[in-house]
Amino acid sequence: MDAIFGNKQISKREHEIVANRDIFVPTRDGVKVCVDVFRPESKGKFPALVAMSAFNKDIQSDRIWPAASRSRRIRGVADASVEAGPIDFFVRRGYVYIIGSVRGTGKSGGAYNHLGSKEAGDAYDVVEWAAKQPWCNGNVGMAGIGYFGTHHAQVALMEPPHLKCIAPVSAFWDMYNFYWYPGGLLANGFLRWLVSLANFDLHHDEKVALKELGEKGYKEAIARALADKDISAEPQLVDALKNPDVVTNGTVIDVLLHPTWCDYWEDRAIMDYSKIKIPSYIVAAAHRPGAFLHWQEMKMPKKLLNCPPAYTDRPFYQFSWELLRWYDCWLKGLDTGIMDEPNVRLFVQGTGEWLNADDFPVPGTKFIPFNLHENHSLCEIEPWPEAEAFSYDDAPGNHGNIKYASAPMVENTEIAGPIVLNLYASCRGTDMNFVINMFDADAEGKETFLTQGYLKASHRELDIKKSKPYAAVYTHTKSQPLVPGQVYPLTINLNPTAALIKAGHSIVLKIASTDDVPEDLTQVKMNHLSSQTPNTITVYHNAQYPSHLLLPITRGNIIGTYVSGGDISLKTKGFMQLK
Repeated sequence: MDAIFGNKQISKREHEIVANRDIFVPTRDGVKVCVDVFRPESKGKFPALVAMSAFNKDIQSDRIWPAASRSRRIRGVADASVEAGPIDFFVRRGYVYIIGSVRGTGKSGGAYNHLGSKEAGDAYDVVEWAAKQPWCNGNVGMAGIGYFGTHHAQVALMEPPHLKCIAPVSAFWDMYNFYWYPGGLLANGFLRWLVSLANFDLHHDEKVALKELGEKGYKEAIARALADKDISAEPQLVDALKNPDVVTNGTVIDVLLHPTWCDYWEDRAIMDYSKIKIPSYIVAAAHRPGAFLHWQEMKMPKKLLNCPPAYTDRPFYQFSWELLRWYDCWLKGLDTGIMDEPNVRLFVQGTGEWLNADDFPVPGTKFIPFNLHENHSLCEIEPWPEAEAFSYDDAPGNHGNIKYASAPMVENTEIAGPIVLNLYASCRGTDMNFVINMFDADAEGKETFLTQGYLKASHRELDIKKSKPYAAVYTHTKSQPLVPGQVYPLTINLNPTAALIKAGHSIVLKIASTDDVPEDLTQVKMNHLSSQTPNTITVYHNAQYPSHLLLPITRGNIIGTYVSGGDISLKTKGFMQLK
């Protein structure tokens, strides 16, 4: 039952398990949070792992067979919330595992503070409480995926004296940019699904906007939200706004009433990644790109691993051995060898293999512009001065799109890193939403999803000091309406990814204004808020407005795509036609 990693050390499976449930831990403001403690049946002292969330803590320790996330319910609760981690695995190997309900949830006191500083402060207090218990050796780490992982960086910034390492798996590092408003577009479907009693074990949530605005201002702000055409088209949002006192609706309303960057979001973000000193093993997911985009700012001992596209099973167990080596290193002082290995490992779609590197973006990456052309081609050829623009409609019941495709690759071409679409566009309205999808298309035209990105054009303003040519950083501090018909340069991040585009395959770019419906559980159904105002969006790709996709090439594409492929049947100006 024990793994062997060469001649390196790793904890052995040698303990039975003792469970102590519903222990109340006092926090700095007097609120008591409820935790379950699972520890080795021994009189020794052990490191502790802390996992806190708004999910039902009782189901975290149920012994259930793993299944695809969101495929069933456990005790009536969506299985996606079983995110605390493999408790038995770690306890049997000499760790104390602490699972807690954040304030306002489960049996914990207080009002729910949606991933804010109060919640992070509670996690800090649980860390320090654990370190002082007779069963702890004074070394504490943090554990868990998703919600359970999202506290880690916030708590690490607060520097609890006994917190020695964190391991946020598939976590959101910024609640505005990477959770609820990517590119300024509200992730409406995900909001109403997640922040509900189907997932959260809430009994009371605070209303931040009510405290900020007062009773009268709060009601007026809700009335304005209800008058918004886009919001009013979503029955679940309307229901929340009309019933602010229903549990969970206060949190939903707080998200809706803070559509731009402000103190509310600053309280739920890492403002300076360089100040995190706690060693961090970051397991990232394609739809949660924060760790990728801020990797170079982080100066602590760190590791980055990019998950395969299949969303982790519930209960979460896949990284057990890898994280055991991490915790053994930092909490037990064992020579596991993990710090001698590459800092960055990216799963390369289409290969089943990993790309190892010491930094991100991968050293030696070539960022190559693939230009958009009037015949829907995507290639390195410079755009022509007289090239025509193309338009699509975006209206309720008529959501159009435009697709562009590269010629079949001559070489196996590896794309690994951040991706940016530099787009020139106009519309007949005062705003436009962009949902960008990138696919790998095989020789028969079958498309495999690779990555996506979002931007609300009124949120186009860039933070020039923080932005890089391959990664845009938006200010999001205000909405700037568009002038109808005016052409705007827009920089749209696509979530970093790694994929091998095999010889004979093509890259396909889809520009739309609404989400596609995911075909399987490897993608998260976000359902971003769509526009209810009929609009026509025009994309430009001439020499004056050279729309292009900036791709991170780490292997292949030495000579550029072979547009004709030697096929004399292609008649459209020498380019391939989109199938």
